[in-house]
Amino acid sequence: MAMRKNPVKSDLRAGKHVFGTMVFEFFTPGMPQIVKTAGAEFILFDMEHSGVTIETLKGQIAACRGIGLVPMVRVPTLQYHFIARCLDMGAMGIMVPMVESAAQAREIVSATRYPPAGRRGAAFGMAHDDYEGGSVADKMAAANERTLVIALVETAVGVATVDEIAAVDGIDVVWMGHFDLTNFMGIPGQFENPDYLRAVDNIVQAAKRHGKVAGMMAADEGWARDYLAKGFRIIAYGIDHLLFQRALAEGLSHVRKLVK
Repeated sequence: MAMRKNPVKSDLRAGKHVFGTMVFEFFTPGMPQIVKTAGAEFILFDMEHSGVTIETLKGQIAACRGIGLVPMVRVPTLQYHFIARCLDMGAMGIMVPMVESAAQAREIVSATRYPPAGRRGAAFGMAHDDYEGGSVADKMAAANERTLVIALVETAVGVATVDEIAAVDGIDVVWMGHFDLTNFMGIPGQFENPDYLRAVDNIVQAAKRHGKVAGMMAADEGWARDYLAKGFRIIAYGIDHLLFQRALAEGLSHVRKLVK
């Protein structure tokens, strides 16, 4: 049986836009189905800030099987054991934070590829190949092909070297980390600052020059509109607990008005 494909990667290659969301808090059994029913094409689980464990993630990724939702993981740092373990659990995309050089980008790609293209270790008949048998060579080729590799550029150094990062073969998406970027530029939260806006444009243009896709997390409809206009094609809409918090606050506000 052939390994499942990654429609997010193929859609991006075809020039389409792709939308999903990020999960930081609600690692519950129903979360992938809830996200899929809402219309998302991917779910991006965060390990960098959430404190989620590998075992919990394995269950979340398994819950994506068979429902047409692409599971991806932001690992906490550029270390082989995080990347390889998430891929073995069935993640179809890997995001690595704080990428600042072409050398780091090449290291990321190497960890996501089987030899001779990289150094990913062999483990088959596992979650990532749906516990199926079959040709190991075919599985390796399919896994290399389906894995979406995302370099998160979110520092001033990363912006300065983004052209080199985007040029690395095997990097599919250059993701802009807006909040950290303003922090590292010394202008925390100043999303209208001309220096920040120039940095955003530099990321988008570098991605385009090298045939890659620019991605980001949109906090709300306004962010999505503005950054789609700038050329971003893969967007994670919101963060799970903040979406819930905002919807609850709006609902409670309406309810309270009914008793005034």
